[in-house]
Amino acid sequence: MLVAAGAAGIAFLVHLAFPALPLLTISVALGMVVAQIPALRPLLDGPLKAGLSLSARRLLRIGIVLLGLKLSLVDIAGLGLVTIIAIVLVVILTFGVTLLLGRMLGLPGYQPLLIAAGFSICGASAVGAMSAVTRAKDSESATPVALVTLCGTLAIVLLPLARIPLGFDATEFGTWVGLSVHDVGQVVATAQIAGPVALAAAVVVKLTRVLTLAPMVAIVGAVERRRAPLSSGSAVDEGPAKRPPIVPLFVLGFLAAVLVRTLVPLPTGALEVADVLQTALLATALFALGTGIRFAELARTGWKALIVGLGSWVFIAALSVVAVWVTTGPW
Repeated sequence: MLVAAGAAGIAFLVHLAFPALPLLTISVALGMVVAQIPALRPLLDGPLKAGLSLSARRLLRIGIVLLGLKLSLVDIAGLGLVTIIAIVLVVILTFGVTLLLGRMLGLPGYQPLLIAAGFSICGASAVGAMSAVTRAKDSESATPVALVTLCGTLAIVLLPLARIPLGFDATEFGTWVGLSVHDVGQVVATAQIAGPVALAAAVVVKLTRVLTLAPMVAIVGAVERRRAPLSSGSAVDEGPAKRPPIVPLFVLGFLAAVLVRTLVPLPTGALEVADVLQTALLATALFALGTGIRFAELARTGWKALIVGLGSWVFIAALSVVAVWVTTGPW
């Protein structure tokens, strides 16, 4: 865990040197780079494995709980009913299309579900949440995390270039970014290019997408709970006595944090401390997740997952353009 935390610190220094690069994206990328060094693999797969696994799971869940303090229900209500409905539809349609595509291409285990969650909701955080409720293997989480990192990084470069041809003003561009980009850090990095108005719109829309994580996890948890006695799947088979919870405790914590932010006038200093802690926890967890990615294995078996990821990214970007046109129309 100290190794993962130290790596997150290095990622933070890189972020300070290159502010346009999101800290969480750097953390995942650093873990991926370390995992490709042959001399380090005996350490990663041996003495460090238990701590990295704990970081990737437990710290990620705590970070998701603290993420709830960024979101107020008042901010969501301010978006208006049409925009809220559009956000929900984008999440549901992207999740369904990605899941279907993944299964059509025969991705193993829970990979289709994890990729669908990552691309439709909130990137690596959603992958971690769905991994928890399904009890998927760490190896099944690695590829989805790599894909949302790749596509989110591409979005930082490509979406601002597409803004002018699409004719979006700052608010419309921010809404598009919030609807289509995966991790919160990637959303900030992409939207800030168009200024503070775009950034504000993107963050509110994005965090509203994050809120859909709770019901989506609850639905998947209910399905997995019914399947658990009958299916060994790819998750750890713990028998009917230890079925997956309908809603994991950390998701309830996330919802509680949203309610606290909505109902309790928290001091600005407390929110800033929580934000720093949440970022540090997620950076540590995502480095640990990145160390499980092996490019050689992805080259042999991951081309189908790459097709699903890129297809999902193009789909949500295009669908979000339509959503922006609908929500900003004269009606």
